[in-house]
Amino acid sequence: MSKTDVEYERSETVIEPLEVPVECTFQQLIDLIYLKTTIDKRMFKLVLICKYLLRSGKKFQPYPVRDDSSVRKMLNLVNTTTIKEIELYIKVVRVKVQLNQSVGGHADLFVRDNYNVAQFDYGCGPSSGPVPDTGPNGDDENSADEERNDEYAEDVDDECDGDDVDVEVDGHASFFRTFNQVLENEQGIYVSAQAPSCDVSNHPDDETLDEPSPVNYHLPPTPQFQHVENLDNAVASCWTPWVHHTTGNSSGKFVIGQVFNSKSDLQEVAKIYSIKAHQEYVVVASSKKLLVLRCKKAEECHCPWKLHAMVVKDTSLFVINKYTGPHTCVNPYLNRDHHQLDLQLVSTHIKALIQAQFTLTTTSIQASVMEKWGYQISYKKVLDGKHKAIRQLFGDFSQSYTELPRLFLGIEQANPGCAVVWKTCETNMPNTEIFQLVFWSFKPSIEGFQHCRPIMSIDGTHLYGKYKGKLLIAMGCDGNNQLFSLTFAITEGENTDSWGWFLACIRNRVTQRTRICVISNRHPGIMVAMADPHLGWAAPFAYHRICMRHFASNFMTWFKDKLLKNLVCRAALASTKRKFKKHMNTIGRINSEALQWLEAVPFQLWAFSHDRGRRYGLMTTNISKVFNSVLKGARSLPVTALVQLTFFRLNSYFVARREVGANRLASTEQFTPYVDAQIQGRVVKAGSMEIVLYDHVKGLFHVKSRSDRTHRVNLHEKICTCGETLIYDFPCSHIISACQHRCVDFRLFVEGYCTTKSYYDTWTPLFHPIFNEDE
Repeated sequence: MSKTDVEYERSETVIEPLEVPVECTFQQLIDLIYLKTTIDKRMFKLVLICKYLLRSGKKFQPYPVRDDSSVRKMLNLVNTTTIKEIELYIKVVRVKVQLNQSVGGHADLFVRDNYNVAQFDYGCGPSSGPVPDTGPNGDDENSADEERNDEYAEDVDDECDGDDVDVEVDGHASFFRTFNQVLENEQGIYVSAQAPSCDVSNHPDDETLDEPSPVNYHLPPTPQFQHVENLDNAVASCWTPWVHHTTGNSSGKFVIGQVFNSKSDLQEVAKIYSIKAHQEYVVVASSKKLLVLRCKKAEECHCPWKLHAMVVKDTSLFVINKYTGPHTCVNPYLNRDHHQLDLQLVSTHIKALIQAQFTLTTTSIQASVMEKWGYQISYKKVLDGKHKAIRQLFGDFSQSYTELPRLFLGIEQANPGCAVVWKTCETNMPNTEIFQLVFWSFKPSIEGFQHCRPIMSIDGTHLYGKYKGKLLIAMGCDGNNQLFSLTFAITEGENTDSWGWFLACIRNRVTQRTRICVISNRHPGIMVAMADPHLGWAAPFAYHRICMRHFASNFMTWFKDKLLKNLVCRAALASTKRKFKKHMNTIGRINSEALQWLEAVPFQLWAFSHDRGRRYGLMTTNISKVFNSVLKGARSLPVTALVQLTFFRLNSYFVARREVGANRLASTEQFTPYVDAQIQGRVVKAGSMEIVLYDHVKGLFHVKSRSDRTHRVNLHEKICTCGETLIYDFPCSHIISACQHRCVDFRLFVEGYCTTKSYYDTWTPLFHPIFNEDE
């Protein structure tokens, strides 16, 4: 065997010939290698790289072998080239941990065949019939990836003879290093090689691959993952490539002797120079050691502009050794786009924008490009560039399902007590399952919810990435009237099964608190699940209430009358049955059918006056909607990025509010800021009321307000006929006035979850950093 460009960790190596049948699949090849090398598949997994001959017949490309298609292309080299033996290299990776049943208990997950997504080593897209996200022209990422693959590997036929494959392993533990450095991960991220026979580059030209960067899950991909406030969609960029890309003249002009850090840096600077000069060039020659550019209109207009650059020996630096400029040609018409404003440059610009603000829309990106370079690029180019930038920042959409179990395992290892529940379905392939649903709740959320109000809002929102689906969330509310993120789930959609499974996971893995009020819309799946006595959410263990916003919207769908809608809202918000009846009578006089429609829905589901204090002052699923808006940008990201955002964003909430609680405890404040403000306002109102005492033992009073309305107060039973104390769990102005009259401490009427101590206990639990695999 001739000398290759492979450098081994040990000096002793073993070359093993392996005969592979023509119809060999990827899994069969893996099994043959395990059998031939006696490597323990339970302890090690294999990453295969073959030495692939490019079209030129002179250069080799490291080609990852990871599915049936790549195996066929590799084996076809014997039929389409002069190669008689194929060199196949193995990277042996030790399996550090075994996934237990709590994170699925399966070895492989993949997308069903009709999803047009390749199989991956561990997990893939959802089973809910995902549809690639396409632009107006209908182009999707899969077709673009296939075109890029065709650039470095020729199409192969299905028919070929049996071939011999050389499997090289060392004589000890089968670990070796290829291309001067181990591949960074199984996705095929290539590093530079100095060997002349191997054309490998991190910035490929025409015959190389475009792969996403490896994702480090222990750090947030962007600082925004830790922001706890809603962000404006402002487009602002201070990106200055001239300063960062050249080590010589940084004026934006080319000169002989100017040095660049790499060929890719020179290419990018040349593109930006041409765009700013409103001129275009063509590539005359391009290789690892040479780059020659000339004006696109050189022959037509005899423009002399030409640039010649070569690599500095034994370095990656490129130096301009010949240059003729500037341009002397002019454009015959005004161009809306520019040839050098290509996908690579656009994605680099978008990547910088997304790092600062990942919620940017396509229109905002188009405006940013127009402002920066003066050209109106197409929607498709923006969409393709955005997808490429997202893959580089957050990982590949399909591969993210492969990485999802590993991410959850890292979170669980660093934060024991988290609840992660998978739902998969079996396939005909051994040790392989199809992803369907995943549910997760972090340990600090589980612990902190015990000190929140006994109320929970559930809602679902769309996922807008390459794979569609639903994100189900459950939110609580702390004593300061702030949202408290409790649980999340990625599902196929909103239906009876998914909502029943979601609520069962909450009851079994998150909280067993009784008498919780659950607020939701009237989705049939939720209504069935809440009424199912086997799930633990039927009364008296929990109480279901309808979101008033959805209820009013449903009413408008039937009757389309804004006046009636306003009356319905007034009736729902009435704190007493007397007021409620008054508004209902008005509705009946206007439209009897509307009154019948309202009476068909139990009043306790939507009206304050009949609620008996179950809602704790909340009429809508607004707390869920608020967090949905926080997740808006992340819903178009890969699922691993979405999970990361929930982890880092929640940690930021806990850190900020834990500090607020500690400061209020130190200052001996008894109640949360929200409750304090409400009580202070009611104390002011109580000072102007008239009091009539009827029974000093039971504390019976008549209290008359400025508006001449009277209410009966019973301090012994802690009730007032205004109904507000029962609704909000802290005293109304009438009870405060009666307490002041009898020198009774009205703070006794405030529920425990409103205290500063409960607020601090809510946010005291700690998140712990996800383990860094390199540490």
